[in-house]
Amino acid sequence: MSEKNIKLMLVEDNKLIRTGIKSLFEEEEGFSIIAEAENGRDAIKLSINPSIDIIILDMVLPDISALSVIKTLQEKKCQSKIIILSSHDEYDKIEKALSLGVYAYVIKDINTDMLVSIVKSVYMGAMWLDPKVVKILRDKSEKTLPLKETTRAEFKNNHANLTQREYEVLKLVVDGKSNNDIAQTLCISEHTAKAHVCNIIQKLLVDDRTQAAVKAIKEGIV
Repeated sequence: MSEKNIKLMLVEDNKLIRTGIKSLFEEEEGFSIIAEAENGRDAIKLSINPSIDIIILDMVLPDISALSVIKTLQEKKCQSKIIILSSHDEYDKIEKALSLGVYAYVIKDINTDMLVSIVKSVYMGAMWLDPKVVKILRDKSEKTLPLKETTRAEFKNNHANLTQREYEVLKLVVDGKSNNDIAQTLCISEHTAKAHVCNIIQKLLVDDRTQAAVKAIKEGIV
């Protein structure tokens, strides 16, 4: 990672927490904190910096919601990847954030080493869902969808004829693997892995890999 310098923006209204996260990444090789904001409006202003690779965004801000910040950044064609760092685990907030294409949803009790690893993975194009978040999504799905095992044939019929390989790739996407990780796991080229992911996104009628993973979890596919 030494040859790469991942540039971060921290958006957190709690100064103590923000300082702690800043210190964590300043002590790690390969990271730079190039912007900080304590509210949503400042975050939007600072996000115009095209060199920001990843935004670590608190879900609850003192002025406007994190969801509003994300929507505005999308309208401004911001290319930074967004990681939600939250102490809240309500289903509605999680679902809305994921539907907006955040790359990771992390609960704040995560350990520091794992947070560093998540940021590196997101930088490489992977997505990551906190195990608590996955459980919330699955529990909600069990309450709203019939409890039944989905056979391979039913899955194929209900999801635009995903191939067996695409199904294998989808499971790896749900595990948060990047295209490079998928390629290595399945012994295929990264270009082929990317093509499979694109096909999955099209066939599941979603906008990105995060939404594909969420749909697979909610429908009990994986």
